Amino acid sequence: MPAPTTLELLWGTPDRSRRGPKPSLTLERIVAEAIDLADAEGGLANLSMARLAERLGCAKMALYRYIPGKTELIALMLDTALGMPPENTTAPSDSDPEPWRTYLRPWTETFFTRAVAHPWGNEASTGVRPMGPNELAWLDSAVGVLDGTGLTAAECLDTVVLLLGHARGIAQQTATAGEDLEGGLARELGEVLSAQAQRFPHAAAAFAETMSGTAAETGRDNALVFGIDRILDGLAVLIETRRSRHERTQR
Repeated sequence: MPAPTTLELLWGTPDRSRRGPKPSLTLERIVAEAIDLADAEGGLANLSMARLAERLGCAKMALYRYIPGKTELIALMLDTALGMPPENTTAPSDSDPEPWRTYLRPWTETFFTRAVAHPWGNEASTGVRPMGPNELAWLDSAVGVLDGTGLTAAECLDTVVLLLGHARGIAQQTATAGEDLEGGLARELGEVLSAQAQRFPHAAAAFAETMSGTAAETGRDNALVFGIDRILDGLAVLIETRRSRHERTQR
């Protein structure tokens, strides 16, 4: 019997009969252990079928009964690590005229949290590749909440790309700098800018204002949330433009 393809593994395969005793491993356990291994040891470079077999306490060849190789394994890891998107419970109302904004903000923040938890996901999600049910659920939920806004299908998809790109970029920086990204940047920049204030006056003044007592009361700038809100602000302008244009054509 031929080995299952990546798509078959992601989306389920017809029952494959196995002779002999009940297997001691499951595909779910293999993927879960692979995720733990990649999380603990710095990403996909240190992930191999041999190391995974050692972690599972089985022979390397035993893994190939379940999965053809590392490429297919990584596809399953990514979809499993993403999980399902937040549930969309928003609906248009007088108190919330922009339900798409109400949903897309936590949608992006949740994606960011999962990207930080599994930094190797950025590498795994590049290039042309098959997508699994969880990843497509993220896409579907975001595009779905934009239905009825007047945006074209391409614009809805581009919105998703913008939000995901922003979340992935900040997550990648966070993974490199550690949990306290802004604190680390503040320490690095503070000393340099104080000594080079005349050469870089605008950057020095902005940094000083950010670290002032007033800014400290409201917390440091949050690049993730700031970026999300600015993307959604721009989207709101486009949606309103389309709505106004539609109303004019109906008169």
